[in-house]
Amino acid sequence: AAMRSRAEVDATLQTAKLNPAELLPAVHCLNFGPQAGSGECCLLQLEPGLCAELEAGRSLVIRGEKDEHAVLCSKDKTYDMKIADTSNMLLFVPGCKTPEELKADQASCNIIHSQIAGFSKNYWELRRCRPKLKKLRKLLMEDPYEGPDSQKDQASTFSKYTTEDLLNLIQASEEEILHQLQVIDACKIEGYWRILDFNYEMKLLNHVTQLIDSESWPLSKVPLCACLEELGSLEPREMIEHILLSYGRKYVDDGEVFFEMHEDKICRAIAQMLLQNAVKFNLSEFEEIWQHSVPEGMTTRLDQLQGLALVDKSTRPGTIFLLKVEDLPEDNQERFNSLFGIREKWTEVDITPYIQDLCAEKQTVGALLTKYARSSMLNGVKVYNSRRPIS
Repeated sequence: AAMRSRAEVDATLQTAKLNPAELLPAVHCLNFGPQAGSGECCLLQLEPGLCAELEAGRSLVIRGEKDEHAVLCSKDKTYDMKIADTSNMLLFVPGCKTPEELKADQASCNIIHSQIAGFSKNYWELRRCRPKLKKLRKLLMEDPYEGPDSQKDQASTFSKYTTEDLLNLIQASEEEILHQLQVIDACKIEGYWRILDFNYEMKLLNHVTQLIDSESWPLSKVPLCACLEELGSLEPREMIEHILLSYGRKYVDDGEVFFEMHEDKICRAIAQMLLQNAVKFNLSEFEEIWQHSVPEGMTTRLDQLQGLALVDKSTRPGTIFLLKVEDLPEDNQERFNSLFGIREKWTEVDITPYIQDLCAEKQTVGALLTKYARSSMLNGVKVYNSRRPIS
């Protein structure tokens, strides 16, 4: 490209009827470099926090298998990636000076010849999203751990997953994945993350609660050492400690490790054990059996079963049945379709435990219901039903 002279620039300004006095004296003369059309450049719009991550030398990772929508993850957050088209062509000019920089550097040459290295008509836009963690439980549930004596475990053909494997397969940041592994009470066995088979978990919990009962320990102060001593001959010591960690809070008192047992979580697990063998249970019968089944000193309450079981008081007598939130779809619309398939009209109190986890940052259950359901009054109570026909 021929280099433009100042006279040519002034002539162009005159033709365009522009007043040079209103413009900066510096002029950029642009031409396309040899690689400009190769289209190898992608633009990514970052919020300040993510920009700081990169500037600090940390990495951002794009995750998702071939059939999944790509997400971008920092160490602790997940973002949806969407292509945003722009009507203005975006040009990449290495070493390009902004008007502010030119004003600060008045001595700069007043004709700057710049080469365009590339261009783009779109860019990747990031939106903070919920980590897609449902798959984590699904993968680990392919092969639940049934204990050291299980023949099935030796012969299993299912894949086992290390932290590294999960980072490659789950669309979530490392911190979100590690937190979720804690939430679902996964444990590391021989370097692989596993979920305990529910019956094996109940067997372990039963050993611990029976020991607490026989030793008359307060539920707020269960000693780790004594548990390992007494139960170590029945089950691996790390499994005993895992069950205490799952169902209790660990603390140290006078150099010794104790656990404060979570009453609600233990009552909830025992309810699941009772409910999983029946399609529906008479509510008052269930409440009676449940209270008799929990360790002495614990009190059962229906609010311990949020997101695990659904009470139906519209029938006579009332019934209760197992409905686990983790078994429902992860997608918002599919989740609502599934819930309205189970029950046509829901009160906000009943539906909340089954949609709470869908709320994005700063989003309320009310906002979700406004979007995916319509409300009406039934016997003076506000109820929600589907916005679309359920097939």
